[in-house]
Amino acid sequence: MPMDETIPALFARQASALADRPLFLVKRAGAYHSISWEEAARDVLGLSMFLLHHQVKLGDRVLILSENRPEWGIADLTIQSVGAWTVPIYPSLPAEEILTICRNCEPIAAIASTIDQVTKLLAISASLPSLHSIIVMDQGPRHDALLTPWAKALEKGREVEPRLKSFCEHRRSQIRPEHTATLLYTSGTTGEPKGVMLSHRNFLSNVQACLQVIPIHQEDLHLSFLPLCHVFERMAGWYLMLAVGARVAYAENMETIPQNMIEAHPTVMLGVPRFFEKLYARIQEGMRQASPLKRRLAQWAMAVGRRAASDTLAGRRPPLAVQAQAWLASHVVFKKLKARLGGRLRFFVSGSAPLSKDVGEFFFSLGVTILEGYGLTETSPVITVNRLPIPRFGSVGRTVPGVEVKMADDGEILTRGPHVMQGYYRAPEATAEVLKDGWFHTGDIGHLDAQGNLFITDRKKDLIKTAGGKFVAPQKLENLLITDPSIAQAFVYGDRQPYCVALLVPHMDQLRRWAQEQHITVDSMEALVRDPRTLDFYWSRVQAKQRGLASFEQIKKIALLDREFSQTAGELTPTLKAKRSIIAQHHAALLQELYQSAGPPAT
Repeated sequence: MPMDETIPALFARQASALADRPLFLVKRAGAYHSISWEEAARDVLGLSMFLLHHQVKLGDRVLILSENRPEWGIADLTIQSVGAWTVPIYPSLPAEEILTICRNCEPIAAIASTIDQVTKLLAISASLPSLHSIIVMDQGPRHDALLTPWAKALEKGREVEPRLKSFCEHRRSQIRPEHTATLLYTSGTTGEPKGVMLSHRNFLSNVQACLQVIPIHQEDLHLSFLPLCHVFERMAGWYLMLAVGARVAYAENMETIPQNMIEAHPTVMLGVPRFFEKLYARIQEGMRQASPLKRRLAQWAMAVGRRAASDTLAGRRPPLAVQAQAWLASHVVFKKLKARLGGRLRFFVSGSAPLSKDVGEFFFSLGVTILEGYGLTETSPVITVNRLPIPRFGSVGRTVPGVEVKMADDGEILTRGPHVMQGYYRAPEATAEVLKDGWFHTGDIGHLDAQGNLFITDRKKDLIKTAGGKFVAPQKLENLLITDPSIAQAFVYGDRQPYCVALLVPHMDQLRRWAQEQHITVDSMEALVRDPRTLDFYWSRVQAKQRGLASFEQIKKIALLDREFSQTAGELTPTLKAKRSIIAQHHAALLQELYQSAGPPAT
């Protein structure tokens, strides 16, 4: 890949070389169908002509409000091909939050997927005088002067192509690697979202760096399900795949991922910890429901896998007897699991939030490798990543080529290199707070080991300082708790308090089954989580998990919740990171009760 290239230039070069090869796979009418590089290039050209016809200029902002699908990628390339900035919006955002972003970036146009998404834009359009045009991917009954159906936009673009083609070529020649490619709004775990300006060079330097340490090639197929609005999927699941000429298949939705993996047969996939935690819980539940014979076979295979993995991760060659048993376990038991992952998966890559060491080692023992990396929206995103064949679980790996990392005096991770953002849009003071002497201040606390592996402690702002002056990393405790198969989610609290407490969300199906086994009869889930016997059971699970922790780190009381933390309630970001202040606010009375009550844990 040339050092000084823009994203549209990269796409044009690849489309010319790979014309009839599949670029996208999308499931329609019950089966996956392919879209070639040549077909995608024709659509990018047609839509580019349409945007130029509508007077979109260099540096204009154009929204994409859509779920993951081939049109998302085509829209992104189109916007950048005319020198405008792509502004991707999470389709889960309500109209008022979209309006907040739009008031900051003042988009001239938008490309939206469904009538539902269009409705949100039309609801705020009166407050957006800059917005002149909306292209709609799906057909629908809604009619408005602002709207142009995708097919009509392509038709109009091809109609004006003879007149505008030379102008389009001139416009593309003006786009430089240092120009802004996109404006990505942070998911806003605290305060208002900020617009992160990332250039073509930011993204493609990160693509090139990652390809030097992660073996992805033209024959790979990536199943995309993380939001393309998020920088992780955008770089690693889109631009990186463009750079190597790989195929991108799209999951229909979050619920269909298991089925889509079987249908699309991916070789690489990106995920967030919550995805792997759910997969881990599903495997554990499958074992519990298996017949006694199958359960014993699975337990034997997992024990063998753990022994072999323990030696391998420690840099030792497993004994020949263990190697032989591991081969048998792989071919008799783990082969079925891999078949449910599509049968061709080489590895997962995890990002966006910390992955539990126990979960990573568990999958490795089954022959499924998860490479955990670390980065932020502001760093395009990858700073460090684990490598094959043997990751360092518990760490987020070593820096990728061209990226520098050092620690501030207080342990904050600083980074410098071509991956660091241009700045926050229209926010010079916020930019100056995090960019100092070329070093980006990540806001994360961590340390490097002797081999250069980076270990993250927690977000600097999330560290709990107890009333006794001790610092506690809540994510460390939460990741420990959720490896218990009975616990779906955990929230640890305790800043300026005498000790830490936790709110736990049970795995509801498992809790119901346990209640039946214990002959506990209640009329609601709310009553079940408040039953003293349930609380005692979960308290015993917590105590088992936190053995060996320092006393000040240990959770002293727990409460159980009868519903999960969710995006709908505003408690999770679109990438499933906890909005800690919102969770604490929603459950303030319960948290206060934990500190006021005496004796053992309380609900």
